[in-house]
Amino acid sequence: MGKQKKARKYAVMKRMISLRDERINEKERAKPPPKKKKDDPSAIKEREVPQHPSCLFFQYNTQLGPPYHILVDTNFINFSIKAKLDLVQSMMDCLYAKCIPCITDCVMAEIEKLGQRYRVALRIAKDPRFERLPCMHKGTYADDCLVQRVTQHKCYIVATVDKELKRRIRKIPGVPIMYISRHRYNIERMPDDYGAPRF
Repeated sequence: MGKQKKARKYAVMKRMISLRDERINEKERAKPPPKKKKDDPSAIKEREVPQHPSCLFFQYNTQLGPPYHILVDTNFINFSIKAKLDLVQSMMDCLYAKCIPCITDCVMAEIEKLGQRYRVALRIAKDPRFERLPCMHKGTYADDCLVQRVTQHKCYIVATVDKELKRRIRKIPGVPIMYISRHRYNIERMPDDYGAPRF
């Protein structure tokens, strides 16, 4: 018979004395955790429920109305250039009302970062007809900025072609999405009384 192989012990640590051990000086000894009170089954349970905005009436958002404020995303401008669409005019054709395209500092920074190839998009974004919205948060991630702004203020329509951003905005009630299809602008989740019919 060969030598008996000893099983190797992995992650073996030196045994340390517990901070609550009675051998430790009373001043340095850790206090035992406070005892948890048993939940009273007859007590009324409180839970945190998010406050819904008063502007939402079932699926209708009463804050939406002409002139429409439309938050524009970077890729929406780029796709509009590719489809040879004039942003303000096409928005008005879609909604049959006055539209004010709004651009946040984050979206502007994103277009500037894209460099020389997107200089046309930058020139369009600096159009005086566009309303500039200042950002107070850190970082320049445009998607988070748009979602946060739309969650706080339900008076915007979001113009985007980005699937991920669309998916995030669909979870927020009462926020319509403008997108490009068949070389024209379309609107999603807009009451029929307000917007153009979907094609």
